[in-house]
Amino acid sequence: MKKLITALLLLTLAGCSSGLRIDRNHPSANQDSRIQFVVLHYTNASLERSLALLTHGEVSSHYLIGDGPATVYQLVDENRRAWHAGDSQWQGRTWLNSSSIGIEIVNPGYTDTPNGRVWHPYSEAQVQALIALLRDIVKRNNIDPRHIIGHSDIAPLRKLDPGPLFPWKRLADAGLGIWPDATAVARQQAYFAVSPPTIGWYQQQLARFGYAIEQTGELDVATRHVIAAFQMRFRPQRFDGQPDAQTAAMLQVLNRKR
Repeated sequence: MKKLITALLLLTLAGCSSGLRIDRNHPSANQDSRIQFVVLHYTNASLERSLALLTHGEVSSHYLIGDGPATVYQLVDENRRAWHAGDSQWQGRTWLNSSSIGIEIVNPGYTDTPNGRVWHPYSEAQVQALIALLRDIVKRNNIDPRHIIGHSDIAPLRKLDPGPLFPWKRLADAGLGIWPDATAVARQQAYFAVSPPTIGWYQQQLARFGYAIEQTGELDVATRHVIAAFQMRFRPQRFDGQPDAQTAAMLQVLNRKR
């Protein structure tokens, strides 16, 4: 006991010798969580390969959700930056690694076949695990449901994950995202079918929603990629990147909900 007391006294004296005193009794009211976004990905690899890449490769994420069983692995502490977003932008913020939590889900993504591209679904167990994890993250960090986004949202020119089979509506129904009201979309779609908006309108509305997009007024390659990313999330049955009345209606309805 005497040795323990002596050791504690020495540690105390060592701390005092630095001369540093920090008063933490006056926390500022002007602060919030560093974490503003949650970015969702698929791994395009098996569980074993995903763990190897995310723990010893050049990329990382805070969480990984396995397949069969849908185990949730924490790979990076939430207070530290993981390297999952890369060159990215959303709502004017760039390089989202510094302001987001990354969640990877084990999923092959897609397979190109002679009959076209085949996308792979997520298992029910994975979806349930993701919803539980998101609820915990959102509650602890007070994250706006609009800020749960996909890799294809923040990097539409180079990424497709989490893909068209990702259950965005299911998440929205659980209060973990947004989804356009079908009645409002149908009403607005009828209007746009008669009076289609300009490409400049699409670019303005997509930028307002959060996408990084240049205001060129032309249907260029970059604009088609961004439109396709929006369609893949909210109209996954057809995401060809072509502007149409339904896409315009969904975009306007969602922006009116802001």
